[in-house]
Amino acid sequence: MDERSSDELLAREFEQHRTHLRAVALRMLGSVNEADDAVQEAWIRLSRADAGTLDNLAGWLTTVVSRVCLDMLRSRTSRREAPWEQAGPAAVPGPEQESVLADSVGVAMLVVLERLSPAERLAFVLHDMFAVPFDEVGTIMARSPAAVRQLASRGRRRVQSPQTSLDDERSAHRAVVDAFLAASRGGDFQGLLDLLAPDVALRADAAAVAMGAQGDVVGAHEVAATFSGRARAARTGLLDGYAAAVWSVGGSPKVVFGFLVEDGLITEIEMLADPDQLSRLDLAPAD
Repeated sequence: MDERSSDELLAREFEQHRTHLRAVALRMLGSVNEADDAVQEAWIRLSRADAGTLDNLAGWLTTVVSRVCLDMLRSRTSRREAPWEQAGPAAVPGPEQESVLADSVGVAMLVVLERLSPAERLAFVLHDMFAVPFDEVGTIMARSPAAVRQLASRGRRRVQSPQTSLDDERSAHRAVVDAFLAASRGGDFQGLLDLLAPDVALRADAAAVAMGAQGDVVGAHEVAATFSGRARAARTGLLDGYAAAVWSVGGSPKVVFGFLVEDGLITEIEMLADPDQLSRLDLAPAD
């Protein structure tokens, strides 16, 4: 097959996936123009890749579009751009494009999705709207399946209860994490138990296990015993906008603990130590 025929075949294969890719991008970005830009970027990257080595083209394209959208959302957040609902319908040019958004996403859903952090939005959209398994979403985001479950769960709660104040939710989460770290440092075993759900799970990634952590620890007593008298070197940080514990060496994070809090109790703790994952996390200093 000559080069021109090969390019035409690749273009036809890409077009077979365009509708799906655009649907993902629309739900992620809430903008027809930005969604089209993300899909176009996926085509550019595909045209530069060795397509013959791609065993799962649909999965590869979904990964590319998702990561492009995530980068666009993070850039939007860092520039503090007005969310879609503040910009108003006039920000979506043309009746055809307005119809696309209304039909495929829904204005109400767009408004709610704007309340999610970029990582929460990606996890929720891919898993809850497109039924992508957590392990596959984790590969796309360079996060563990457990971490993705946390992100999707937070997103789902806010979608189901849009009236809940994000600031209030994050403040309540921070209070629980701060109390947990204080009890851990002070060796307050009962204080730890009071903050843990009975079936709480501590999950460590492979890098953390290699550093000596246990793979999975389940149960309030077991998790409390793991943290009692520990965490002295960890400091509170923000992971995807929520309080987390960060252990750093020389200013670089080495281990991050993410917490899932429900009804005032910690239901899951994710211990992340893989350097590649850490470099992609939305980490920020706590106020």
